[in-house]
Amino acid sequence: MEYVRWGIIGCGEVTETKSGPVFDMVEHSQVVAVMNSDKEKAEQYAVKHGINSWYDDVFDLLKDDAVNAVYIATPPSTHATYAIMAMKAGKAVYVEKPMAASYEDCCRMNRISEETGMPCFVAYYRRYLPYFLKVKSLVSEGSIGRVIGVRIDFSQPEVNLDYSAKDLPWRIQPDITGYGFFYDLVPHQIDVVQDICGCILDAYGCNSGAKHDFDTISCCFSFENDIVGAGSWCFGADNCTDEDKVEIIGTDGKIKFSVFTFAPIKLTDKNGVREFNVDNPRFVQYPLIESVIKHLQGKAVCECSGINATPTSWVLDKIMNRI
Repeated sequence: MEYVRWGIIGCGEVTETKSGPVFDMVEHSQVVAVMNSDKEKAEQYAVKHGINSWYDDVFDLLKDDAVNAVYIATPPSTHATYAIMAMKAGKAVYVEKPMAASYEDCCRMNRISEETGMPCFVAYYRRYLPYFLKVKSLVSEGSIGRVIGVRIDFSQPEVNLDYSAKDLPWRIQPDITGYGFFYDLVPHQIDVVQDICGCILDAYGCNSGAKHDFDTISCCFSFENDIVGAGSWCFGADNCTDEDKVEIIGTDGKIKFSVFTFAPIKLTDKNGVREFNVDNPRFVQYPLIESVIKHLQGKAVCECSGINATPTSWVLDKIMNRI
């Protein structure tokens, strides 16, 4: 398609701070419609951003002939349904991460994409950010020799909420996210390490579930190319244990970096420790969305497809013993 005309499903924070404005920043691309179940919110969003049409029913947006691509920015439990509807309506799809709330739903989406010929892209935008491209280049250049291990460590303070309440944030409701914070945050980490180190072929996990929504989770996993790894996540830690760290260990050194805080990248080898500070664009999804749009325009190939995103959901489900 020469001109990509987007319809956005969902008007949440991510569309304001990470993605929404980008669709109008790339040449021959424009947001022409928006849908939210709250029509007043949809209208307010449309007026604020100069969007021509707004709806409170997804069917109305998908019947809009002006729309030829759809950005799905809703909670994961609706990703598969909306993506399948959009592809069957002849619209290309760009869906937020995780691709869906389960590996099974990802497979359904890929099947429909193949049947309809409509591409489905997934917002694992960290693959395209300068920060992670630097990590990837350090690995590919052989800065640490042959990679032999990966370690993920993440902990954050417990969210101060009444977990018996009915109006909890959607990110910690398992029936909406898949499994709470784990399915909201960990997909980015798993996708990044797979993009750098190759596909994870097996994974085993255990969790505490001591208070709510699996507070503490640990796992081990194995990649192709004889790389092994381990991960540990705690979503009920004390402030003093707040941590966001990934280590890639090689035969000649190691690389340490973060996934969410973008702390300086640390390369440790026989010459000592070197740090790299890498800036990312203001709208972090810009590089990926630009790639998606150019793919749809036939000018490039975007590799962040549903097929490439599905292994991350498989790993998540394996860690949580869902498959």
